[in-house]
Amino acid sequence: MVTMNFSTLYPRLIEARIAEAMADTPVVLVAGPRQAGKTTLVRQMAQGELRYFTLDDELTLLAAKADPVGMIRGLDRAVIDEIQRAPQLLMAIKKSVDEDRRPGRFLLTGSANLMALPTVADSLAGRIEVLLLLPLSQSEMRGNTANWLDAAFAGDLLKVPATVVGDEMVDVVMRGGYPEAVARPSARRRTAWARQYLDAILQRDVRDVANIDKLDQLPRFLRGLAQMSGQMCNFTQLGGQVGLDSKTAARYCGVFEQMYLLKRVEVWASNRLSRVVKTPKLQFIDSGLLATLIDLTPAQVSQDRTRFGNLLETFVYGELLKHSSTAEGDYRLLYYRDLDKFEVDIVVENAAGQLIGVEVKASATVSERDLRGLKKLAGVVGEKFKLGVILYDGTQTLPLGDGLWAAPLSSLWGQ
Repeated sequence: MVTMNFSTLYPRLIEARIAEAMADTPVVLVAGPRQAGKTTLVRQMAQGELRYFTLDDELTLLAAKADPVGMIRGLDRAVIDEIQRAPQLLMAIKKSVDEDRRPGRFLLTGSANLMALPTVADSLAGRIEVLLLLPLSQSEMRGNTANWLDAAFAGDLLKVPATVVGDEMVDVVMRGGYPEAVARPSARRRTAWARQYLDAILQRDVRDVANIDKLDQLPRFLRGLAQMSGQMCNFTQLGGQVGLDSKTAARYCGVFEQMYLLKRVEVWASNRLSRVVKTPKLQFIDSGLLATLIDLTPAQVSQDRTRFGNLLETFVYGELLKHSSTAEGDYRLLYYRDLDKFEVDIVVENAAGQLIGVEVKASATVSERDLRGLKKLAGVVGEKFKLGVILYDGTQTLPLGDGLWAAPLSSLWGQ
């Protein structure tokens, strides 16, 4: 059994990227969900060389809103934490860096995707680099640095030093990656943390990014979205369940996306392919939070694994998203579904348009039927299809012919 020391500070794989950006860019924004470890990382990197401000402090927030230019004017180099709470500071930062373009002047963190706001993106264009810090990956927890996506596009699957299967895999998936949750000793205590976390976000943080007039409907709406994780978005149906029209439901979903709780995943389609479903599907980013939202416990999974499949797909999607944020290559995560209902859970596309297909399977066996979607995708893509992988709850990495493989789920954090 793999044992991990959850009390230690984990080295974050994005740290080297932040240091690179600080060396040649005036403003660096480390974005990602609350409690993913942004503050710990930037304070560690600043180490007294940059003044530190957090907008979670009410007095600092008041100063930032009352006189943003005055607050920024006297700063040489600074860390400003939770910048989304006072976005007016960004115009003052723009003015400051236009007068002094030295690299590494401002290191910002944000728990909302500010670059989704057109005014912000335009004002800081050419002056800012945005890096994504998600909750801990399994690689970070285990001290591994190999990148699954870079390796797969090079034609390699990572070797697994110690395979994780069965109940141990269920525990890994349901633990998720938030450092505070990971540190808790039991599933019950992790669930308690997740509920408090979600309550705090819904009651406070939503107001920083959106003007929502029906805040009381958000908890129920988020639970409805959780039931749809891994499925195509039907906002008319979902909105109807909580008394929202489809347009409002889509906007509220966008707010949760802006806060890095979930993502809408687009369908992969080539120009010559018309028989493809156009609807995006929904994926939550952290499997531990999703387990709490759908009230799934390890005990329930051990008795009935039917609800575990979607949660496992969320886990794999989240791991690959984390790998994409620290990879050498530039990757997009998509999915495939055509009108004949051939499907591939996750399709990864690189900058050259080459593809890897990933199917996620919660059982320890792989059948010919499990290859149907990957084979269809390979036929459509042709020579740009690099690899097809079924990640399953087993121990062996085996070739299945025509560039298709079966590999253990735990190869995601292999070496």
